[in-house]
Amino acid sequence: MKKLPLLLLTLLAVLALSQCANPGSGPDGGPYDETPPRLVSTSPKLGATDNQSKRITLVFDEYIKMENANEKVIVSPPQINAPDVRASGKSITVTLNDTLKPNTTYTIDFGDAIEDNNEGNPFGDFAFYYATGPHIDTLEVSGYVLNAADLEPIKGTLVGLQKDLADSAFRTRPFDRVGHTDSYGHFSIRGVAPGSYRIYALQDMDGTFSFSQKSEAIAFSKDIIKPACEPAIRFDTVWHDSVHIDSLREVHYTRFTPDDILLLSFTETGQPRHLLKTERNMPNLMSFFFTAPSDSAPVIRGLNFDAGKDLVTEYSLHNDTINCWIRTEEVMANDTLSLTLQYEETDDSTNMPKMRTDTLSLTPRKTYSKIKEEQDEAWKKWAEAREKAIKRNRQFTEIAPNNWLKMRIAAPSNMAPTTNPLFTFDEPLDRIDTSRIHLLLGPDSAAVERPFKLVDFPHKLTQLMLMGEWRPNQQYQLRVDSAAFYSLSGRVNQSTKLHINIADPETFGSIFFVLQGPGSDSALVQIFTDEKKIYRQVKANRGMADFYYVNPGSYYARAIVDLNGNGKWDAGDYEKGLQPEPVYYYPGQLQLRAGWDINQDWNLTATPLIQQKPDAIKKQKADPKKTIKNRNAERLRQLGRQ
Repeated sequence: MKKLPLLLLTLLAVLALSQCANPGSGPDGGPYDETPPRLVSTSPKLGATDNQSKRITLVFDEYIKMENANEKVIVSPPQINAPDVRASGKSITVTLNDTLKPNTTYTIDFGDAIEDNNEGNPFGDFAFYYATGPHIDTLEVSGYVLNAADLEPIKGTLVGLQKDLADSAFRTRPFDRVGHTDSYGHFSIRGVAPGSYRIYALQDMDGTFSFSQKSEAIAFSKDIIKPACEPAIRFDTVWHDSVHIDSLREVHYTRFTPDDILLLSFTETGQPRHLLKTERNMPNLMSFFFTAPSDSAPVIRGLNFDAGKDLVTEYSLHNDTINCWIRTEEVMANDTLSLTLQYEETDDSTNMPKMRTDTLSLTPRKTYSKIKEEQDEAWKKWAEAREKAIKRNRQFTEIAPNNWLKMRIAAPSNMAPTTNPLFTFDEPLDRIDTSRIHLLLGPDSAAVERPFKLVDFPHKLTQLMLMGEWRPNQQYQLRVDSAAFYSLSGRVNQSTKLHINIADPETFGSIFFVLQGPGSDSALVQIFTDEKKIYRQVKANRGMADFYYVNPGSYYARAIVDLNGNGKWDAGDYEKGLQPEPVYYYPGQLQLRAGWDINQDWNLTATPLIQQKPDAIKKQKADPKKTIKNRNAERLRQLGRQ
């Protein structure tokens, strides 16, 4: 009896050591598990027919897990009531909560979501299918969805087939078969029956599997999709090692068509318009922000001030931002301004525009009296410091505080002859004294006055551009005397002087595109290093797009076919059957050096759209392919066995 505890301890120690040496533990309790899970059984049987089961169970030979099941697992036909998908131990269960449709093939596409629990070995791309009728539909269609505006692959958007070929079906009926796009924008819809279909892409925001909200991004094609299949042959490369090819292996397979569908996704214009917010950040400025543009400009009527006399209103190009600058001190000093704002908004019940009038009261973050008090205090401190300096016979050079009009002049240090300085002020101008503005050519001793022109911007009242006749390799002086500019509130600018060097043309390069293909005569061509900031845009003329005085560097190019000639890209309109305006990317990078010209032929359609946008500027990066990690080879190297 006394030996029993010792025996038990020995057995426990052996068991512990054996656990440490289980496969999958790595260095060095044994080799890693590199075997993917194996499907042992399913209920109902894979490919079963005449089956009415709403609960599907998959059993594997080891513990498994699912990655991003909500995103990757797709049930087709689509389920209005979301199915329950759960992984537990060695099994996966899917419970369908919708009523089953008769004579229908059900497909549960798991993608690459299934992997083993320990090492993450992928089960592979897998779809389970069965039918409520006597046969299985096995056809497939596939393709890509790209963002129409910038050709970005769209990940996670819904792609659906409709048997009903009427245009109205997209709005009124859920899809018959569905798939999802991956990080490449690629989709595949499985279990499709022979017949004719329309195909759509949809950012389904409300789970209806139909285009029910104008804010949903969509794509559509007028082509009729007729799924088919055919025998095909491909040649797979067999590698001897990571560098050398062993042979090419002939593989016979079934090709499902069409497999090259391309859908271009966009969000329609005319999005729901509402008043987003109002602000009075400063006593002399009221701002109104809307959720969408409108052709109708809002109307402001003051209740305790005269809007026509006291306000200068700045409307953005599409009336989605309104800035009201106050010109009179009396109104600025009013802590609460009351007004009515009449504007166009969207009726949520009918999705149609209507006029609405709101009564608003706006209070500044810091009142006018508080600002004046701070200014008076600053002046008082300056005067006291000056008086002390005089009494002590000390030099006093501090400039008296003044509420100057803030002015900033933007001009590159070495400016191209095609560029012009830009003035920006902190409030709109009331008047300009051009006699106090001087553009001088040459050094101080021999400076000569040169003509200039000030150009304003109708939708930006706080900016001016100074246009001059700029000569290469010359130095100019821009001298602005004090009180050259008067603001609405009566403030004036401080004097300033700016040296402007016009660069040597040889420090720049030029890019000349010769465009070919449909729309090349009406294209807006852009060059950029970063898509967020377009370096320059020109309109093609007879298929030529010329860029002069371009800084050396690496550039990408995009062309927008401006079909309606409004100078910008326009989205499509499903109701009118209009596709978005075509967009193309030059499929490479242009390296421009100083003093060089690049003459580049560009056939807009020579490269397929899905291959045009360079990977370096894609925001949607491809997810890494799931593979066996092959960690045992590294383990053997560490152990000195390989």
